[in-house]
Amino acid sequence: MQTLNKMGTVPILEYLAEGVGLGLFMVAAGLVATALDSPRSPLHAWIANADLRRVIAGLAMGLTAIGLIYSPWGKRSGAHMNPAVTLAFLSLGKIRPSDAAWYAVAQFAGGLTGVLLVVGLLGDAFAAPPVSYASTMPGRAGVAVAFAAELVISALMLFAILRVAAHPRHGRRAGLLAGLLVALYISVEGPLSGMSMNPARSFASAAPGSLYDHLWVYFLAPPLGMWLAARAHVLLSRGRGTGCAKVVHDLSLPCIHCGHQP
Repeated sequence: MQTLNKMGTVPILEYLAEGVGLGLFMVAAGLVATALDSPRSPLHAWIANADLRRVIAGLAMGLTAIGLIYSPWGKRSGAHMNPAVTLAFLSLGKIRPSDAAWYAVAQFAGGLTGVLLVVGLLGDAFAAPPVSYASTMPGRAGVAVAFAAELVISALMLFAILRVAAHPRHGRRAGLLAGLLVALYISVEGPLSGMSMNPARSFASAAPGSLYDHLWVYFLAPPLGMWLAARAHVLLSRGRGTGCAKVVHDLSLPCIHCGHQP
């Protein structure tokens, strides 16, 4: 099935960018998690403090997110890399339903491919506990706390992105804010839920090891939180424009969502 965008073309590059983006994010997540948390890694012994390792992981993944958002492909697709983000933009009417469906397919496929690449590269060091495919799991506080935490951080993330991205002067800084929040959330919220905000990211880590017990948390809480953020953004915008379905809208690139042509 071919899906024509507002410019009358099939946006294959945008779909591929979403899959490659989350795939690369998962490769980075797998490498960082294994380097810091696998007992086989020298870094795990050198950095004995688990809180410090988590802060380092947060910084690494925050920088990864920023790099992907501002990459040429990230700026082309909008760098959703997350079905919850795509669904929120769909609820705002900023992305066509057909494009949203293909974005989600690409995100799930890309994330899983990224995890499988790390499995092939690192083997049991990545697959075995405590790394466990860099899976996201509820912490000691329990499933209810994990659900609430995922809902809150997801809502705050998208709300912040929407508010900054729609600002005429500061819109280009939305990607920086997203990366800073990723770093902060991993460092602070990670012990509660594993810090996902992303159904495709959690599925990618769960599927190879059949770690499905609490996957529903990451399929429900992030989309709900981001939907609530989108509604709050609309209310605060009071009928004014709510931006495009991109984290960073680079006017030098065409946009399949708003139809912009450079």
